[in-house]
Amino acid sequence: MSGKELRLKKLYHHSDKLLIVPMDHGITIGPVKGLDTIQNTVEQVLNGGADAVIVHKGLVRYLTDILGSNAGELIIHLSASTALVPELQSTRKEIVSSVEHSVRMGATAISAHVNLGSNFEADQLRDVGMIAEECDKWGLPLLVMMYVRNGSKEDEFDSKRIRHAARIAEELGADLVKVNYSGSTDSFKEVISGVKIPVLIAGGEQLNTSDDLLTMINDAVEAGAKGISVGRNIFQNEDPGKLCSSIRMILDK
Repeated sequence: MSGKELRLKKLYHHSDKLLIVPMDHGITIGPVKGLDTIQNTVEQVLNGGADAVIVHKGLVRYLTDILGSNAGELIIHLSASTALVPELQSTRKEIVSSVEHSVRMGATAISAHVNLGSNFEADQLRDVGMIAEECDKWGLPLLVMMYVRNGSKEDEFDSKRIRHAARIAEELGADLVKVNYSGSTDSFKEVISGVKIPVLIAGGEQLNTSDDLLTMINDAVEAGAKGISVGRNIFQNEDPGKLCSSIRMILDK
């Protein structure tokens, strides 16, 4: 068994479906609620049943006593941009760290972000392709966050485009892919049918209620999703740990 296979198995703490909580948003939108007390939030989500959290390299120093062993795994995010740039630049993502540095920091896996349909698509595809090769070299699994960002909100949730997005991630070498949920079990079955790697759903912008989130997760799992990678809808919740426990019940049933 390769190092990558061993680390991929490590991600699955609870069942064959993943609950990952991305907390890389601090670079994009600042220290918002949930990220301003990140140690406490990470502790809550792991106690609630999260398998892993995603952070940028600079926050790892605050989480070393919380992560590892049987608590949960560390995924380091390599892509970054801020909400401070002009709108025309908002879909640009730059690589701000390396796979080798993430290995030194104790990461179990890597994540990277691609905005398809944007003016910066080609650069991001190139970056992820190179990151995938580095992940193979160092034996780290790669989660790629694939979004359709061509300026149309409707296209972001179009099943044919999401299906294409998932396939691109697989062909570039991703071990896991995160995409938007297409809105129905039938359409998301089509998304999943296009790849062999595990497909996780994103949470996106904050939903109206936790029940809306749980319903979406349940429908996605019914369609064949292998887990979730949800950030704001979890870490900005009044009780992130309790919400993770509810999600875990859906994933493990």
